[in-house]
Amino acid sequence: MSATHPLITAAKNLSAQVDALQFSPPVSHVYNPLSYAWPVHEAYLRRYGSGRKKVVLMGMNPGPFGMVQTGVPFGEVAMVRDWMGLSGEIGQPAIENPKRPVEGFACTRSEVSGRRLWGLFRDRFGTADAFFADHFVANYCPLAFFDGGRNLTPDKLAAAEMAPVMAACDTHLRTLIEALSPEWVIGVGAWAEQRAAKVAAGLPVKIGRVLHPSPASPAANRGWSEAATRQMLALGVWAD
Repeated sequence: MSATHPLITAAKNLSAQVDALQFSPPVSHVYNPLSYAWPVHEAYLRRYGSGRKKVVLMGMNPGPFGMVQTGVPFGEVAMVRDWMGLSGEIGQPAIENPKRPVEGFACTRSEVSGRRLWGLFRDRFGTADAFFADHFVANYCPLAFFDGGRNLTPDKLAAAEMAPVMAACDTHLRTLIEALSPEWVIGVGAWAEQRAAKVAAGLPVKIGRVLHPSPASPAANRGWSEAATRQMLALGVWAD
């Protein structure tokens, strides 16, 4: 496959744009997995991000034990390595947060959101190839933000500082939607759904939402896989 793969070009452009930005306290550290984990992210795009998709699922930004470690959205180590068949050397952020080390595929912590998300797709579709034939998973924002050891999500940061981030992410998401021509963009959580609806305005795509699989969500802890499946069926994205 040529190096002009549209998602690879778009991801490189996004990475360069967000790398140039500066952030004020309470942000102590910013990680860009599109930079230090690029080889695995590129492999993910090449293997699973080609051709037209029916469904694009979109999360908010990298989790500390998921994409931060593997370069794959919701990328819990075991799911990326064992189910998707992706692995590789992961570098280091420009300034590492000692409270949030990047250990790559040696990370022994499990990203609960990623384990739940990819676990549902594994259980429903069997193989990664079967899932990715019609689906793709992306994150809206490629950056992880920390306040010391605390993970900061983009919706909690100052609007003025996030404005250039969101401008770059909006452009990237629109490019991704145009490249994959999905019937559906499904936000993983309400915030992602809102961004998708704004960016996709005017495009021939339907917008939906599933519950976020975060362990901070009591509803997700009561049975995320079952809840998300019900939502996908109710939307008509999946059929019984």
